[in-house]
Amino acid sequence: MKKRGILNAPLSAALATLGHTDLIMVVDAGFPIPPGANRIDLAIAENIPDLRTVLSLIADEIVVEGVVRAEDVVTNNPRLDEWLQATFDDAEFTTRTHADVLGELAHQAKVIVRTGAFEPWGNVGLFCGVDVPRWFGGEGVIAPDYYAAKL
Repeated sequence: MKKRGILNAPLSAALATLGHTDLIMVVDAGFPIPPGANRIDLAIAENIPDLRTVLSLIADEIVVEGVVRAEDVVTNNPRLDEWLQATFDDAEFTTRTHADVLGELAHQAKVIVRTGAFEPWGNVGLFCGVDVPRWFGGEGVIAPDYYAAKL
């Protein structure tokens, strides 16, 4: 039996497939997941599980280099935005229009995880990165400028 971390087998397996620059989306209960998407549906009931719990668990298992959310999060759900900034403090943050998050971004995602969240604009994209010290910290290895600050 697995000792810790994410116990949901499909989600754990999906996380294991992610590589550098892959996009995983963690979305609310009402998100229109495109047909054919790799959908991991965790929703049981309203706010079970909630968005922050699922994002926290995923954050413990993958390296997140970038976070993308709808521009409405910044203006209309600032508590979520503050939580995201604190949780993913090493990541680069970007915004897209709500329509882009629901459309173009969803089609780019390698995995889409549906939560039970009833949270306005509760749809977050996580771009996978690399553990810079582990990849570039070896003797004689020169890290590119964009990673040097993370060593």
